[in-house]
Amino acid sequence: MVVVMQPQAGEEHVLEVESRLTAVGFRTHVIYGVKRTVIAAVGDRRVIESLDLEALPGVEKVVPIMKPFKLASREVKEESTVIKIKDVAIGAKELSIIAGPCAVESRDQLMEAAYAVRRAGAKLLRGGAFKPRTSPYSFQGMEEEGLKLLAEASELTGLVTVSEVVDEESLELAQKYIDILQIGTRNMQNFRLLKAAGKSGKPVLLKRGLSATVEEWLMAAEYIIAEGNPNVILCERGIRTYEPYTRNTLDLSAVPLVKGLSHLPIIVDPSHATGKRDLVLPMAMAAVAAGADGLLIEMHPDPARALCDGPQSLSPGEFARLMERLKPLAAAVNRSI
Repeated sequence: MVVVMQPQAGEEHVLEVESRLTAVGFRTHVIYGVKRTVIAAVGDRRVIESLDLEALPGVEKVVPIMKPFKLASREVKEESTVIKIKDVAIGAKELSIIAGPCAVESRDQLMEAAYAVRRAGAKLLRGGAFKPRTSPYSFQGMEEEGLKLLAEASELTGLVTVSEVVDEESLELAQKYIDILQIGTRNMQNFRLLKAAGKSGKPVLLKRGLSATVEEWLMAAEYIIAEGNPNVILCERGIRTYEPYTRNTLDLSAVPLVKGLSHLPIIVDPSHATGKRDLVLPMAMAAVAAGADGLLIEMHPDPARALCDGPQSLSPGEFARLMERLKPLAAAVNRSI
């Protein structure tokens, strides 16, 4: 449920409501909106009537939340969440474009990619340091050395960095070096990792699972928010279907659907969704038209030599052209780039 406070309610009124709720075992989260402050509370609804919360000073009403994902629901927060990191605001009018190689392979490769990202006008750099691969013989990433290179690239270019964590150990390590923790599709329901990400306080980019429903995806986000971290960015990256001509099937309907269900920002990864370089541009444009708050694009200085995901990676020139093609489209849907 949520307790909606009156516009003139002060901090003392919020604290009083929190005190009443926590005394009977509720977990509370205060959400400060543009027009209203609400207190989200999770606990035994059977005791609510005995608390008589609506009689307390500053309380406007008590509203039950019907969705299973309570804190991620737009019922609990009408305004869309905007996550601010350095000079980037994810979920705001400007589209957030994240680009870079699937994996950090060397200093030269990453720096070349980082400067190409910045030249093209993007503000976020992705690069994998820990790579959970289907085959144990595939390149598994540079681990801490890769994280250090990402931190160096950020210092040199000013880009916000994104990198995947695969377990609690890698999460603890990554916190020292990068700005946004990515939880990949294989770990979407790794609940211990989700809780650890929630406790970290770092913004989290949460990819949809291989065959996850939208509800399962939002419930995974709920795990992170329930630990006190509201800074969750959802990422649609395609789901597994029977179609063999693409790597996955990009579910663009999830973008407006999630926008209606949740206040969290949502971005789209057309690279992993299609697995084909020539499909990245049209699907990126379709994602923006559908209302996505940003894109996650694989870009490599030399895709033919990439240690992983070369067939779906754009070259720096192709990425620059994608950015130019997106500008008029973004303007048409009242966004900027």
